[in-house]
Amino acid sequence: MSSEKFEDLEDEFRVQLDEVRKLVEDKIPRLSGEQRRLAVRDAERKAEDGQQLLNEMDEELQSAPPSFRTQMGNKFRSYKRDFTRLRQNLKQLSNVRDYGSGGPGAHYGRHSEVNQLEQENRGRLLQGTAALEKASQSVARSNQISAETDQIGVEILTELDGQREQLLNARDRVIETDQDVGRSRMLVQGLARRVVTNKLIMAIIILLLCGILGAVVYVRFFRK
Repeated sequence: MSSEKFEDLEDEFRVQLDEVRKLVEDKIPRLSGEQRRLAVRDAERKAEDGQQLLNEMDEELQSAPPSFRTQMGNKFRSYKRDFTRLRQNLKQLSNVRDYGSGGPGAHYGRHSEVNQLEQENRGRLLQGTAALEKASQSVARSNQISAETDQIGVEILTELDGQREQLLNARDRVIETDQDVGRSRMLVQGLARRVVTNKLIMAIIILLLCGILGAVVYVRFFRK
C-alpha cells in the first residue's frame, strides 16, 4: 500500500533530517577552515538525499488512499517546511567565508556574518513563537466558544426537560378528566335507568289502582 511505503520513506527522511539538523545547527558553526568546508559539503549531500526522499514521499502522497491522504499531507507539509528552513540555513552557512587564518579584520568579518545568520534565525524563531501564540489564542477562543455552546446546550436540555414535565402533567390531567367523565357518564346512565324503573313502577301502580277502582264500582253498582 502507498501508506506503508510512505511510512518507510518517512523513517528514512527523519534520519536524514536529524543528520542535516545536527550538522547545520551544531557542528558547522563550531568548525573553521577545511573541516568546515568538508562538513558543509557533507550536509549538502545529505540534504540532496533528503530532498530525493521528500520528492518520493510527495509521489506516494498523490497516490495514497483518500482515508490516509489528509494525515499524510499534514506530515509532508511539516517535513517540507522544516527541511526548507534547514536548507536555507545551510545555504547561508555555505556562503559565510572562513577567515580562520586571517587577521583581526577577517576574524571580525567572519563573526559579523555569523551574527547576522544568528539574528536571522532568531527573527524566524520569534516569528514562529508569535505564530504559536496566535494559534494558542485561537485554541483558547475555540475552547471558550465550545464551553459557551455546552452551556447553551445544557440550558436547552433543562428547558426541554421542564417542558416534558409540563406535558406529562397535562397528560395526567387529561387522563384524570377522562376518568371523571367516564364516572359521570356511568352516574347519568344509572340515573336514567332509575327514572325508567320509577316510571314502570308508577305505571303498574296506576294500573293496579284502576283495577281496584273498577272492581269496587262493579261490586257496588252492578253486582246484585
